[in-house]
Amino acid sequence: MLDDLSGKGLLIHHWDTDGICSAKLLLEHLSSKDIVNKTPELGNYYLTEEEVEKYSKYDFVIVADMALTEDNINRLAKNAQVMVFDHHLGEVYENAFHHNPVIKGENPDDYPSASWIINDYLGNEVNLFAILGIIGDHEQKIKNNEKFTKIIDEFCENNNLTFEDLHKMVYLLDTNYKIGDKEAVEQAPHQLLKIQNGEEISNNPTWNQNLNNINSEMNKILGAPGDEINGIILKKINTPYNIVSTITRRISWDSGKNTVVINTGFFDDRDQIYMRSKKDVAPMIQRGKQLGFRCGGKKEVLGAIVPKDKSESFVEEILEFLKR
Repeated sequence: MLDDLSGKGLLIHHWDTDGICSAKLLLEHLSSKDIVNKTPELGNYYLTEEEVEKYSKYDFVIVADMALTEDNINRLAKNAQVMVFDHHLGEVYENAFHHNPVIKGENPDDYPSASWIINDYLGNEVNLFAILGIIGDHEQKIKNNEKFTKIIDEFCENNNLTFEDLHKMVYLLDTNYKIGDKEAVEQAPHQLLKIQNGEEISNNPTWNQNLNNINSEMNKILGAPGDEINGIILKKINTPYNIVSTITRRISWDSGKNTVVINTGFFDDRDQIYMRSKKDVAPMIQRGKQLGFRCGGKKEVLGAIVPKDKSESFVEEILEFLKR
């Protein structure tokens, strides 16, 4: 189906390692096509009105590793053929070809990243970029997945790599969005198209400097205590770096507890709210959407962009949900 696409194309992808690697795989397969890649404004899980208007001029649109809103998809589909490759929770929209086994009821453990889903769809062998997307979304937790532990271990052995090597590559690729550099995120898939091996990721001087700066900020934030309410970790941060998901992941995994983090410093008028839980958080994702917030995630993760005057009340609802 991808090979039948014609005209001018647009690839919209998430800004993290999984999104970047997914974009690399698709751009490589579509190298003969007239296609450009974009990511939404960093921190937004949707397209703005301006973006929708700008992106409505294309003949085909591919969305990778993002659950855009139904309105976004429907408006893009008015003038374009739309294809979605994803592994997040959401809905299947009639106006788009939707390749997402998770949303259709398959076990999420078998589809740990969009990069893996795309790589499989393309019929590629296991490769660095399919693997990096998995580690980007799960980090050390993927070692709890017996199937993919075996796949990753075999890949490392065959390529003289360690899990730690791959983990660092993920952190380096993620620095592009964490420092808020949208242009660097969009350039990253093209840089990956040119590399011969993972060393060229590991030794990238710009990404290494970014990582040093981010680690300094992370250590400062993680060193400050959060609150604990009914066994739930609640932490408010104020940083211009887009690291709320990483902070939440680190706290949740280190503590083993439900965790909610609010970042008040990335947007001027909105807060970033992130939650990780052992519960199925789909009801709270749906609740956030009902309230008109930009909200998405996976079975165990919620991410939301909420107006500052609504943030406190939504956090209270999340805490109540987690207590049940």
